[in-house]
Amino acid sequence: LLRGQEWLSVTPEVKIRIGKEVVDPKKLDQVEAGSGYFKVSWDGSEVQPEMGKVQVEKFSEGPGWGALYWQYFEQLDKITSHKTPLSLKKSLFVQQNTPEGPVLKPITKQTPLKPGDLLKVRIELRVDRDMEFVHMKDMRAAALEPVNVFSGYKYKGGLGYYESTRDASTNFFFDYLPKGTYVFEYPLRVTHEGDFSNGITTIQCMYAPEFTAHSEGVRLHVGE
Repeated sequence: LLRGQEWLSVTPEVKIRIGKEVVDPKKLDQVEAGSGYFKVSWDGSEVQPEMGKVQVEKFSEGPGWGALYWQYFEQLDKITSHKTPLSLKKSLFVQQNTPEGPVLKPITKQTPLKPGDLLKVRIELRVDRDMEFVHMKDMRAAALEPVNVFSGYKYKGGLGYYESTRDASTNFFFDYLPKGTYVFEYPLRVTHEGDFSNGITTIQCMYAPEFTAHSEGVRLHVGE
C-alpha cells in the first residue's frame, strides 16, 4: 500500500459465489468508480443454508477487501450481552431510605417501582488494553429523567472523560482509555407509570470499530 503501485488506477475484477448464486460486479448498477466498492443484500426469507459457503475469485492485481455480515432487528430488552477486549455490565438500583440511611437495592423483575423513586445506574467497564477515542452510550427508558442535566468534563479514579446528557441517553467520550476496570454511576428519577425498555449500553473504539461491546437489555415496570 505504501510503495506507489497506484492500486486505484486498476479496475478491480472479482467474482463471488455465495451458495448457488454468483455475484458479478460487472452486472451491478451501483459499483463505486476507482475502488470498485459494491454491496449486495438479501432479505431473511432469501437466505438459504448453502449460502454459508462462499468462494471469491479475483482476476486483477492489488489487494482486495470484503466482508459478510448478518443484520437483523430485535427488541432492546431481549438483547444479550456481547464483549470483545471491551466488556460492559449494567446494573440498576433503587435507593430506599432506612433508619440507617439510604440503601441501594438491585432492581429485578419483581422490584416494585413508582413515580418519584430515585434510581442509580452502575456501569462496569473492563478493557484489556490501552485504547484511544472511545465512545460509550447508555440508553435509558422514557420513564426516567437524569438528575444531572449538565454536560461537562469529569475526572475520576485517574480517568478523564466528557459526559454528555441527551434526551434518551447519557454519553461518555474518552480521548484515552487505559487498560483496567472502571465503574460509572449516575442517578435517575422515575417520572411515569408503565412498562418500559431501558435499552442497552454500548461502547466502541471510534478508529477501530471492531472493538465494540454492549450490555444486555433491561426492562422496567413502573406501577402506581
